[in-house]
Amino acid sequence: MSKITVDLGLKTYNIIVQNGALYSFLDNLHNHLKPKNIVLISHDSLMKNYGIILKNNLENKGYKVIDIALPDGDNSKDIEVYKSIIEKMIQSNCDRTSLIIALGGGVVGDISGFVASSFMRGIKYYQIPTTLLAMVDSSIGGKTGLNFSRKKNVIGSIYQPSAVIIDPKLLKTLPETEIISGLGEIIKYGAIYDRNFLTEVSEWIKDLDNFPYLNAIEKCCQIKAEIVSKDEHENGLRRVLNFGHTIGHALESFLGYENIRHGEAVSLGMKCSASISHQKGFLNNDDYNFIVQIINQLPLPKLETINSEKIMHYIEFDKKHENGKLNFILLEGLGRVKISQDVSMNDILNSLKVLDEN
Repeated sequence: MSKITVDLGLKTYNIIVQNGALYSFLDNLHNHLKPKNIVLISHDSLMKNYGIILKNNLENKGYKVIDIALPDGDNSKDIEVYKSIIEKMIQSNCDRTSLIIALGGGVVGDISGFVASSFMRGIKYYQIPTTLLAMVDSSIGGKTGLNFSRKKNVIGSIYQPSAVIIDPKLLKTLPETEIISGLGEIIKYGAIYDRNFLTEVSEWIKDLDNFPYLNAIEKCCQIKAEIVSKDEHENGLRRVLNFGHTIGHALESFLGYENIRHGEAVSLGMKCSASISHQKGFLNNDDYNFIVQIINQLPLPKLETINSEKIMHYIEFDKKHENGKLNFILLEGLGRVKISQDVSMNDILNSLKVLDEN
């Protein structure tokens, strides 16, 4: 078992990485917690498998469990779905002693965390991520959110979980597309923070059947825990985690959340961001070609048409704008980043041309 600490003073919590952690979840419930109700939020497909197992284990220990199954897909991060969860919790007599368990990928974690942050001004919640992307990224750091008017995460909060419980064995049932989505975020960590790790990943992805997921998950969690511990509210350092996300989010909004996965969009966004870094002279030819080569090893979706005008529209509404300027993450080398407000819309527009090479 690996225990990684997110050090946030009174909000400090642990990330537990352990094969079989789902089945020993009760061991990780804080001993002092005596919740009136446990609200288990998951997707339909997960609830029928892992959700039932977890629910039975909890009920056998005497907990009252309210299970809420959401439709699969990013469209569940919706204000109407949020309202339906709140209504069911009220109908079930949940109170401030209740706690939420988010069993699923980034969508389940994001909406569950937002419910936890807002129900009765805040209740405890646990993250049990089931996708590779959620294990290495979205379940850690307390970012919660809903999409609104085809804009990513414009409603949300930063609200830390009580713990993150990661069971890598759950990856065995994931479709390949979900694995590829998570690999995009793994590449991101190496690109922004650890060149040696990026080099390892470049070799690992050549043989996905033998990819050392446990090692990769632990490394990504360590990096993110270190960053979040230093900058919980994204006032500085934490912004580096947005590498590839500005253009990635715009691609998601343009193509529709049902047509491209988050990690796939981030991978394409990283290619564009690396191109801008290269064009501005921050990234040399060898490093630029190396990261593009790594990303190109992933079987990413082919973009038949790119409506640059619409993509730019979504970028203009990106929440990383401050005082009319966009905070854009560029590479100054592999493992080193620069937060720039000197990336023009024309720079971004030109970078989209690299997607034609995908």
